[in-house]
Amino acid sequence: MRPARALIDLQALRHNYRLARELTGARALAVIKADAYGHGAVRCALALEAEADGFAVACIEEALELRAAGIKAPVLLLEGFFEASELALIAEHDLWCAVHSLWQLEAIENTPVHKPITVWLKLDSGMHRVGLHAKDYHDAYQRLLATGKVARIVLMTHFARADELEADATARQIAVFEAAREGLAAECSLRNSPGVLGWPQAQGDWVRPGLMLYGATPFDAAQPQAQRLQPVMTLQSRIISVRELPAGEPVGYGAKFVSNRPTRVGVVAMGYADGYPRQAPNGTPVLVAGTRAQLIGRVSMDMLSVDLTDVPHANLGSPVELWGKQVLASEVAGHAGLIPYQVFCNVKRVPLEYCGE
Repeated sequence: MRPARALIDLQALRHNYRLARELTGARALAVIKADAYGHGAVRCALALEAEADGFAVACIEEALELRAAGIKAPVLLLEGFFEASELALIAEHDLWCAVHSLWQLEAIENTPVHKPITVWLKLDSGMHRVGLHAKDYHDAYQRLLATGKVARIVLMTHFARADELEADATARQIAVFEAAREGLAAECSLRNSPGVLGWPQAQGDWVRPGLMLYGATPFDAAQPQAQRLQPVMTLQSRIISVRELPAGEPVGYGAKFVSNRPTRVGVVAMGYADGYPRQAPNGTPVLVAGTRAQLIGRVSMDMLSVDLTDVPHANLGSPVELWGKQVLASEVAGHAGLIPYQVFCNVKRVPLEYCGE
């Protein structure tokens, strides 16, 4: 059996969720959209359900998958609904729903629902992606209450640059949000993962940890709270071939690496079809038999090559960590010109194996 796999540490996942609660004192929705950022939404939800205040997903399809698996905790649809017909399912399955556009508000006004729903009313405080304009926020709140179809409203916004700790954009967004919600008697939610880790002044009743749940930092530089995170996914494989090359020999497609000394090359059963970034350059770190080594040559669909010259104890069958607890996903992402979100979400084909139940 091909040795490539992704090991998911559910105990680390719970540790990271608890850290979000500890840092904020707020209730926390565990963001498990996009199949829990490639970690397996159902298994992650089951691992967290006993202590999570709820979950957040992108859309109703993701929410219904959780309900079908027996998840009864609150589930927020971060993008809300795309058609008014979804409101019936939202009510039927006790889902929470973001409202970020006036057309969604009008759909609630005009569509019958058999029981009141919970709405998270989203303000555009500076992200300028989705969210209501500040001038419409109070009126939207009152209109929702007037429908008689809304049991509860949570006020929310989303930070655009909270991962930039020196930028003043987040402080400006907090100010816009505070002004827009003045006089509204409702709970609120501002913080995503970088907000939880780096912006304690962004107070609220709810937080929405996403990337941090999976143990990756959202920051480019070291940050004390982010250093407390525990990586959840370890992408693993083994050496399947070893060869000795003299100096001056190319390795892989396109001769992107040419040996400058006698080189011992190990081939790993892992490629871009598994989600490892094709653009990862020579020098990207890997861990072979417990020792850090480097990627050499272009990543191909099913295989990649590593330099074993300085890892003499590595041989056929030696374990390889592509990222995990020793080689951080953020390191690999940085070398490849990506962000950790991408390397996690791109994982495919490899089986997910779970520990720390």
